[in-house]
Amino acid sequence: MAKKYKVTLTEGEQAHLHEIMDKGKQGAQKRKRAQALLLANEGYTDEVIAERVGMHYRGIEGLRQRFVEDGFETTLEGKPRGHRPRALTGEDEARLITLICGPVPEWCARWTLRLLEDTWVSLENTDAKTVSRETIRRTLKKTRLNPGKTRNGVYLRSITRSL
Repeated sequence: MAKKYKVTLTEGEQAHLHEIMDKGKQGAQKRKRAQALLLANEGYTDEVIAERVGMHYRGIEGLRQRFVEDGFETTLEGKPRGHRPRALTGEDEARLITLICGPVPEWCARWTLRLLEDTWVSLENTDAKTVSRETIRRTLKKTRLNPGKTRNGVYLRSITRSL
């Protein structure tokens, strides 16, 4: 069966890969990718490349596909693995803290995560229109606020002097 994605390296790319292999200052994963790309460029099968490099043949298939679709640099460095953007901005976190430090609705004894979630939907001028209970919980955990307490806010330490 003919390969769907064929690796064809330029002379500059080959020189760069040989440099990575010769210097040995790169990480193991990058060196494996470099070696696999060089062998794929020479026309070896995925099974032979996988055996020589120490990868699974499906990983070699994915590497060739990434090379064709995403380019040389992305294949060599790997796809960037960023985190999801935060659900609440700093302003929204401040609104949430202001909400929980404020008065509790008259029909409830205390704030609950579900009540905060439902109340959040009715707020105006927020960047996040909906927010999950888990996001609210994590935000409050960072600030050490507890929605189960009847009184939230600044802890007032009673100062006693011994005379």
